[in-house]
Amino acid sequence: MADGMHQVNLSTCDLEPIHIIGRIQSFGWLLSFSSDWIINHVSLNCETLFGVAPADMVGVPATQFLSPEAMHDVRTRLQVLGGAATVERLFEVDLLGDGRLFDMAVHASGRSYVLEIEPHEGGRRRDFVSYVRPMIDRLRQSSSIEQLCASAARHLRGLTGFDRVMVYRFEGDGAGEVVAESLNGMVDSFKGLHFPASDIPAQARRLYTRNLLRIISDVDDPTVPIYPATDPNGDPLDLSMSGLRAVSPIHVEYLRNMGVKASMSVSIMRRGKLWGLMACHHYSPLTLSYSVRTASELFGEFFAYLLEQKETDFALEQRSASMRLHDEMMARVASGGSLLEAFEDFSESIGRVIPFDGVIGWVDGRFMSHGTTPSEAQFSLLARFLNTAGASTVWSTDSIGSLFEPARDWTDRAAGLLALPVSRTPRDYIVLFRREQLREVSWAGNPEKAIELGPNGARLTPRKSFEIWKEERRGQSRPWTEEETLAADALRITLLEVVLRLADAAHIEREQATRQQDMLIAELNHRVRNILNLIRGLVTQSKEGARTIDDFAEIVGSRIHALARAHDQVTQKDWTPSSLYDLIRTETAAYVSDGADRVVIDGPDALIAPSAFTTLALVFHELMTNSCKYGALSDSRGTVTVSLNRGEDGSLEIDWHESGGPAVRTPTRRGFGSTIIERTIPHELGGSASVVYPVEGMKALFLLPADHVASFETPSAAEREPAPHVPEASDLAGTLQDGIALIVEDNVIIAMEAEDVLRDLGFGDCRITGSVQDAMALVEGNGVSFAMLDVNLGKDTSEPIAHALHERGVPFIFASGYGERALMAGDFKRVPVVTKPYGERDVRAAIGRLRRG
Repeated sequence: MADGMHQVNLSTCDLEPIHIIGRIQSFGWLLSFSSDWIINHVSLNCETLFGVAPADMVGVPATQFLSPEAMHDVRTRLQVLGGAATVERLFEVDLLGDGRLFDMAVHASGRSYVLEIEPHEGGRRRDFVSYVRPMIDRLRQSSSIEQLCASAARHLRGLTGFDRVMVYRFEGDGAGEVVAESLNGMVDSFKGLHFPASDIPAQARRLYTRNLLRIISDVDDPTVPIYPATDPNGDPLDLSMSGLRAVSPIHVEYLRNMGVKASMSVSIMRRGKLWGLMACHHYSPLTLSYSVRTASELFGEFFAYLLEQKETDFALEQRSASMRLHDEMMARVASGGSLLEAFEDFSESIGRVIPFDGVIGWVDGRFMSHGTTPSEAQFSLLARFLNTAGASTVWSTDSIGSLFEPARDWTDRAAGLLALPVSRTPRDYIVLFRREQLREVSWAGNPEKAIELGPNGARLTPRKSFEIWKEERRGQSRPWTEEETLAADALRITLLEVVLRLADAAHIEREQATRQQDMLIAELNHRVRNILNLIRGLVTQSKEGARTIDDFAEIVGSRIHALARAHDQVTQKDWTPSSLYDLIRTETAAYVSDGADRVVIDGPDALIAPSAFTTLALVFHELMTNSCKYGALSDSRGTVTVSLNRGEDGSLEIDWHESGGPAVRTPTRRGFGSTIIERTIPHELGGSASVVYPVEGMKALFLLPADHVASFETPSAAEREPAPHVPEASDLAGTLQDGIALIVEDNVIIAMEAEDVLRDLGFGDCRITGSVQDAMALVEGNGVSFAMLDVNLGKDTSEPIAHALHERGVPFIFASGYGERALMAGDFKRVPVVTKPYGERDVRAAIGRLRRG
């Protein structure tokens, strides 16, 4: 390289300060002013709009140039401006008070505000934003992600008039692929082409995550400088959120090399990250009105929502398939099957969820294979490598030969693998393999183009050729998708349970087997709780009835707590049929604890099968919360009568009748809660449901088929009476609050939530610890006046802490997510327990029982 010439590489483009370029496109004007309305920057073309030289505008209040109407509108928008990453828009503003109308945008830039002005389009006004809803309605009819992207490209081209509209998806390394496009019929197609990461540098991708729409009206626009170039501190004006921001010279050259005269991009965001772009090209200059661009940005946001919804639907289908696979494999083991003896059957079941070409089982030193795989000798070396890849986690690659050199000898048979550890030590595996897939990747030009200096100085010159350049990739399999990896992790847990059960049956005596069963039930309990907290469908559907984030959290949390309470009731009875009376009383206590006598249960008690119990819990939860919000239990007079009757065929009839409350009106819309009440029992349990809304009180009639009812029992007089009121911890003044409130919990997030709950209850000095040793040190210091103990602390339990507190007469409660029983007996059988997930109401009630006892 010649002397004095700077080193140029792909990272040079990433360093270009495109957000402080110091110029705007000439189809608009720009003002920047401080919080007291003093102008500090103007675009040089402002003289044509305001009739004042730019140098004479800087340092002068903006009120001297903007009409009172315009000032009022801008002030109003500044009042609602959300933050540094938001833009407020104003349409048809009489900016100068002379009758001429302008469209404007205002946003914050550092400690200043930037006002961008464009002429309002003349002629008949069209509300382009109103076009978005029917466009989105048509997109909703798409049956696949591919069809959704193609339809989005076509509709955006119809809205904007661009010659080409592409849906461009980013890959993990910043490169991207055109996955859909719409053309005017006269331009070349880019669909299926890949573009290297250097075509859209990292700093441009970062700006796309903030400013969701970028317009370039004419690549030959000379652009307009901003005056002054810097502020008194020497800093240029940050134009990250600007819609008029001028274009990088490198990007201009890139577009010219493509023959493109105008372009626009709309960001596609997914969970806060840049999924891709809706990229638009035009082969002549094209200026879009601000209203069209606003509609385009709104369309892009709705499209991103639909895209995520489609991807989520697919992921839910995968999870459902994983659960069916779990049930199938566990049923086979329960009937006496063996993991390796029925290896081919197991493999076939797995293949329906995660496609593969070969599978190996490596359990207790035994080798089993099916399909196209490495040999036993080759796999023994691979197993040692997998032991280093991460214990107890799913590990995958689509190119094992690039990571493990011996694998290069057999990548023609097995290039990609997904490994599932199925023991607590990293020596047993189920490994899925995929064959090498020769792939021909079409690039829009050579991605490894030579570096050459161009007219913009010591920078990488944009490539001049976009002719298709094909790359053949070897040694790689079809990639493992995120959904397949998640399914594999669920399968790993299933296989771990299978291996543990088989080991129990073969090696452990009856007494040891009983303890192991308790452990498995506890682990299963914990896993089910995690599943309940991850039920995507329940969370998604709960959005509808929520007006705020707090409402949403309360709705979802209450539904999950209802399922958790039902799950606790079933597990406490060793997964045997459970009392419907108890379920109704439990839900009553959770929501009307100070008026439980207003909920009357009549008729025989029904013992419900575990498979139907959580379903009924969710229905009664919705009935109870609806009644507390809108029905008989929403005031101090109303009552609810629940009549249970046995049908001639052994079925159960449930009659819910509200009376004495406020007048009832038939709801005009059906929320998710109403859907649960009316459809869950018919859909999931094969029964029936009928809900009516007479003015005197809602009535609901449910029929549960006999195969979900184990038996009927006649309740005692005590069981018919409402549960006694459990005092809450409403008055904790005195001994409990005087000293230290000790929180023993090994999960820091849960510990902080517990601390928040106790502080809300009046405890001033809360101490958190996750170990027995640290907790004992605090207890022995004799400053603890109350404690909340997580039963399971990883390898240890809180039993020594409980004994120390008991000896000192310090009151405490247990918190448990596993339902351990051994510790909650003997000296501790009267200690209140809150079961995870718990909330403030649960802790209040537990402390209330503690003080009562």
